[in-house]
Amino acid sequence: MILRDYQEFGVSALFRYFEENETGNPIIAMPTGTGKSLVIAGFLQEVFHRYAGQRVMCLTHVKELIQQNYGKLRSLWPSAPAGVYSAGLGRKEFYAPIVFAGIASAINCPEDFGRVDLVLIDECHLVSPKEGTMYQELIAALKVRNPFLRVIGLTATHYRLGQGALTEDGGLFTDVPVDMTTFDAFNWFLDEGYLCPLVPRPTKTELKVDGVKIQQGEYNLKQLQLAVDRTELTTQALTEACELASSRKSWLVFASGIEHMEHCCAILNDMGIAATFIHSKISGEERDKRLADYLAGRYQAMVNNGILTTGFDHPGLDCIIMLRPTMSPGLWVQMLGRGTRAVYAEGFDLTTASGRLEAIAASDKRNCLVLDFAGNTRRLGPINDPVLPRKKGAKKGTAPVKICEGCGCYCHASVRVCPNCQYVFPLRAGFKATASTDELIRRNAMPEIVSVNIDRITYKEHKKPGGVSSLKVSYHCGLRVFHEWVCLEHMGYALHRAHDWWREHSSTRPPESVADALKRIGELRQPRAVRVWINRQYPEVRGHEFHAAN
Repeated sequence: MILRDYQEFGVSALFRYFEENETGNPIIAMPTGTGKSLVIAGFLQEVFHRYAGQRVMCLTHVKELIQQNYGKLRSLWPSAPAGVYSAGLGRKEFYAPIVFAGIASAINCPEDFGRVDLVLIDECHLVSPKEGTMYQELIAALKVRNPFLRVIGLTATHYRLGQGALTEDGGLFTDVPVDMTTFDAFNWFLDEGYLCPLVPRPTKTELKVDGVKIQQGEYNLKQLQLAVDRTELTTQALTEACELASSRKSWLVFASGIEHMEHCCAILNDMGIAATFIHSKISGEERDKRLADYLAGRYQAMVNNGILTTGFDHPGLDCIIMLRPTMSPGLWVQMLGRGTRAVYAEGFDLTTASGRLEAIAASDKRNCLVLDFAGNTRRLGPINDPVLPRKKGAKKGTAPVKICEGCGCYCHASVRVCPNCQYVFPLRAGFKATASTDELIRRNAMPEIVSVNIDRITYKEHKKPGGVSSLKVSYHCGLRVFHEWVCLEHMGYALHRAHDWWREHSSTRPPESVADALKRIGELRQPRAVRVWINRQYPEVRGHEFHAAN
């Protein structure tokens, strides 16, 4: 098994972080389906190659993720000195230098693990900043043996309701050196054929949450189930789902509680859709059997409430039916992420973007249909640009979505062309519902680009607190100064743009860091002018004009 380029970037970024920071606990943010487990595996292999004698714990909350992460390490590094500590898996190999453990098992006997140098937490958005929680108690106990213990988090959603960013409010984590979940980065994964696109459609039926109280930022679960679990309304929604998803092979239904889940399953079976459900009140053995039957195609629909929001890997999933309203952007993104794993048809070159995209187009799963009966898309936004939670009391943003007039799908407010049906949105289109702010309208205004002569150019490192360094290039043009940022230490689309920028200015290979770039400024050709998008709040450099070659 070989790491992809962006996975290698994640591994190298972690080492760079620890080389530059004597304290701090970083987060690697990656969308669901892009291979966090391989970043963990690649990092561990390199750690033990560079620093023999380390002891590492890899923690998570469900046995499926423990198995997955352990298996990926074995695939990449068959001789890894690794073991598993999980009551659910019947293994207690606490003596291994690398231990993949379930937090519910490890918290019972932290002293068994001795001195631990490094802890990796998968799905780290589940780590509460409050003392007394399992993760916090275990880490505190491990720090008694090793006060210099460092922690790495991995997640697709580096934020929590009530806390905002996981690096805020004195939480366990301090920095996000790599964020592959940004709007541009997520779209890069789609363009490169690493993820399967979602097709989110509004529905005629929508669940009503009027009168449901909000506690700690989320709907009261007991009141939510009472409001949503109505036979007539659920039947109406699932009837519509059967019409819209008739060609879809594997459905995942998110319901609003155990009783609602069982009622949904019964209604689907009455409609001729083979369905099953899993929840916390059935045995682990029965749960595993039902999941195995669903994955084998014996059931078309799996109904759940919260069990399959993280750690559930089913690439063939091609329809998500949302019957669970939520106020949590993290939960929303995690639920949607179940459908973004790609399926590749055989016979294509998967080492190239064109090959991967062709393989997806020729597969049984060209995209994943999302039927949002819960109104979450309008409330929380699309998966690649959700409305992020803020600290308690802070003003919330609005969801940047609009509805395509061609196919009826939800689209990001800034797009000019619908990614599903290729409908071209007219300029200055009136955005529906939550997509009507002036900023979003300005994004679609016709740009006015002018050429401006340069007097001199300056270069320096730019880094926001907790962010990744970039090369800040300032073009001094008379009394005006225009800036652009060359993101040599980022990933995905931003990194590709940075490499293209360097190649435009030099015939030498692009540097790997900003520090290296500053040492090599003399290799750059100096443009005589820049083309600037001038009619926006912050003018943007869109191109460079060089002197003609001799």
